Amino acid sequence: MPTSRSPQEHGQITSYVALGDSFTEGLNDPGPDGGFAGWADRLARILAEQRPRTESGHYDLRYANLAVRGRLLDQIAAEQAPQIESMQPDLVSICAGGNDILRPGSDPDDVAERFERAVLQVRPHAGRVLIFTGFDTRDTPVLKHLRGKIATYNAHLRAVADRHDLDVADVWALRSARDRRAWSEDRLHLSPEGHQRVALLAARSLGLPVEDPEAPWPPMTTHSAAEQRRENIQWAREYLLPWVGRRLRGESSGDHVEPKRPDLAPL
Repeated sequence: MPTSRSPQEHGQITSYVALGDSFTEGLNDPGPDGGFAGWADRLARILAEQRPRTESGHYDLRYANLAVRGRLLDQIAAEQAPQIESMQPDLVSICAGGNDILRPGSDPDDVAERFERAVLQVRPHAGRVLIFTGFDTRDTPVLKHLRGKIATYNAHLRAVADRHDLDVADVWALRSARDRRAWSEDRLHLSPEGHQRVALLAARSLGLPVEDPEAPWPPMTTHSAAEQRRENIQWAREYLLPWVGRRLRGESSGDHVEPKRPDLAPL
């Protein structure tokens, strides 16, 4: 869904808060401080570069990232969304519900209703709100069977955006994300280049003049069907089964993890 706002409005973004789970925390995109960067950090940098520097040399942009890996939608609504009232940022990004949709028996209609309630918590206290559709999993083993649920959830998200005047970064339609190189070895989180593509898409959704997130990938050697099957089996053993096991045990990769940027602070 294209933004209806003019490109000039991005110049008014002087504060940005990111809410979400591992996608927004930036897993598998190593940062310069030894932690993770991710698309939200990259978007903050793009926003900052549109602003003048202060006398101290910082960019004239304050940024907080409250996202924590493994968080479900209700946890994001309870732990992260309430902080927006005191922060009053110009921009909030919310990406939530993906971990809920991936759970067996989840209802995308119910998840979407809870997502809208979370949006209503945030909307009065933010200048603009940016949300994200879910990725198209058609080429991902096992997860491709959830494609219909994700598509249903996405349809709800677009309706929520229409009702509440939200910006939408449509990662479902991001063709460059269908390339294997957009994903890290676990196939559940983006690679550094994948995070960069999403950051560019998010910036474009806000009306910023940026590079094309759909720029062609360099040519890559193709694997035979047998090699692909072996890779899929190895991936399932190393990443998928442990991930499923954690969910069956009620464990989260985010247990005891704190937000990496809990306060609105200059870059």
